[in-house]
Amino acid sequence: MRIDEKRFRADFEALNQFGKTSEGGVNRPALSLAHLAARRWFREQIEQAGLQFQMDAAGNHSAFLACGPEGAPSLLIGSHLDSVPNGGRFDGALGVLAGLQVLRSIQQAGLRLPVNLELFDFTDEEGSLAGDFLGSRAFTGTLDRDLLEGALAAPESTLAKALGGAGLSLKSILGAAAEALPVEAFLELHVEQGPILDDEGVPVGLVDVISGKRYLWCSFQGEAGHAGTVPLEIRRDAFLGLADFALRATRHVATRHYGSFVTIGKARIHPGAFSIIPGRADFSLDFRSRSPKTLAALETELRDLAGEIAATRGLRFASRLMDATDPVIVPERLRIVLERACSARGYAHLDLASGAGHDAQILAAAAPTAMIFIPSPDGISHAPEESVRWDDLEKGANILLDALALLASK
Repeated sequence: MRIDEKRFRADFEALNQFGKTSEGGVNRPALSLAHLAARRWFREQIEQAGLQFQMDAAGNHSAFLACGPEGAPSLLIGSHLDSVPNGGRFDGALGVLAGLQVLRSIQQAGLRLPVNLELFDFTDEEGSLAGDFLGSRAFTGTLDRDLLEGALAAPESTLAKALGGAGLSLKSILGAAAEALPVEAFLELHVEQGPILDDEGVPVGLVDVISGKRYLWCSFQGEAGHAGTVPLEIRRDAFLGLADFALRATRHVATRHYGSFVTIGKARIHPGAFSIIPGRADFSLDFRSRSPKTLAALETELRDLAGEIAATRGLRFASRLMDATDPVIVPERLRIVLERACSARGYAHLDLASGAGHDAQILAAAAPTAMIFIPSPDGISHAPEESVRWDDLEKGANILLDALALLASK
């Protein structure tokens, strides 16, 4: 079996019209008008293919193919159609559209299997509304109720408006896990979002571990004052605390925990005027590691470093945990299946870790999961310049097809 390349290309061209930007990317934040339009289109494709369309209480859309006896467990594939603001065309969408081609191919082959097959488009993987992985966390029953309630209670809540427009509610989302059927395994095809496969000239990556992460919202609090009158040596400049921390935290992770990551992606300086010494600096802190031990160590060490800087500069430091995921090891039996699929088609492959989080990481709470990567030229992702080579994309889709058939026939 092979996926239908012509139909695959046509589907990508059609999907990319929803939220298309002038820079060549897409802007489809979760449950935005563009995202809802893309999902309506996806439903039409499911129904036209003769597959069963389903939507659960968290708004997760799926295509169901009954290959096995009634009540049989399901093998799941999929990803997400939402994007980061002004993002790329392939992040998430690749896994959904490849999955659609896979189900069509198996359907046309008339395979009878001991399991059923289901393709998912999970709601808000990118975290536009209330933390990452809203849909897959709802599916697995691992949502943080307090986080959702806080997002709903916020002034001018984006979440409340989005849920209302999609016909969802806090109660329905929290109840979605009760609807989930038994799952045998979950496979996700994705762009690498990094440079390794492209640099090595290898078309397929088989993920062996997905890194865990911690998101913190932090603040250095000092004292505002006139920029032209308060001597430098007595200032309690919150921005200098942040600058010092950014440099020292990066050096600490690079030298003490090589292979792990730390990033400050957002900062707000208060009061934010030319002639006023910053009295407060709020910022995001993102750190990641494939090791649970290292992740725990970083949480302690980075907080201690911030506290030391605050004490030295006459500041106060505060932080709160916004989100957390733990590292996931891909089971050996699934990696062996993927290796067999690559070998059968003569595709070179490389084992590598994923530093980014994915729905597959969350699904690991419910079933064994695995991931297939294809190269991201120049390592670009989460940007309009994100691209793939069509030959690599086709290879990844065919590996997904073969792996699913192998798993289903066991």
